[in-house]
Amino acid sequence: MSTSTTTDGVTSPVLDFAKLEDNIDELHATYGAGAPFPHIIFENFLEPDALGSAIAEFPPLDPVEWNRYTHANERKYSNTDPTSWGPTLQEILATLNSDRFVEFVSKLTGIDGLFADPSLEGGGLHQSTRGGFLNMHADFTVHPHHQQWQRRVNILVYLNPDWKPEYGGDLELWEKDMSRCAKKVAPIANRVLIFSTDADSFHGHPEPMTCPEGEARRSIALYYFSKETDPLVRSTEYRSRPEDATTRKAAIWTDKQILRGYDWMKRRLGLSDHVAQKFLGFTDRLRRKRPPAP
Repeated sequence: MSTSTTTDGVTSPVLDFAKLEDNIDELHATYGAGAPFPHIIFENFLEPDALGSAIAEFPPLDPVEWNRYTHANERKYSNTDPTSWGPTLQEILATLNSDRFVEFVSKLTGIDGLFADPSLEGGGLHQSTRGGFLNMHADFTVHPHHQQWQRRVNILVYLNPDWKPEYGGDLELWEKDMSRCAKKVAPIANRVLIFSTDADSFHGHPEPMTCPEGEARRSIALYYFSKETDPLVRSTEYRSRPEDATTRKAAIWTDKQILRGYDWMKRRLGLSDHVAQKFLGFTDRLRRKRPPAP
């Protein structure tokens, strides 16, 4: 396996930095031309041995180590505790959060002053099982525990070997006015998507997945921030699609209002994602118990 040394002085066995850095001008142009919002897709991103080890190490679902998000706008799990990850997953995290890689992302996107989030707020390891989904949304704009940290860039590393199209789970990138889906990205192993998290960067995989029981859509999600004096503060902005039924549109809107209230409390009281999963799960159970409107 080839290795490269980060500016932190750490030799990385997981990523070929030179391949990325030697083509930065071309990659920057591709990123900026991405539609419906700036983005780029990399294939065969991780070194082969690292990819195999990361897939093998990916931890199973556990109620202690995984946050469960089950409400009207999503069905997924996250793990933000790297001490529970295997060594290769930890090395991938260290590499993607290293000064050298963050500098690469800054040049790729043209955004100065980027830095990684060591707390992995909203990120970490993600997985969704059969029936999982994530409604269309634009991400929260400011870190809940750092008022001047504006969220700027997402990176998604997919870890799904033998993923079949009939399983669903393609990440959809929608036009800024939510008029149509402009692009779909299948979550196949060693594919990486990097994109700008603007207030209208709408994305998601809204249809419940049909993968077999025991199969899951797995990824590493990391976010990069910049420090701004007066950033726009907004919670995750979920949106319905034109083809969604009226009842689904109502559920998406209602859940979004509840999330806004929780986001307000989280920013002021320092609540954790563990509290969020309980709060949102409780409100979703109440919503589903209500009798349908006549």
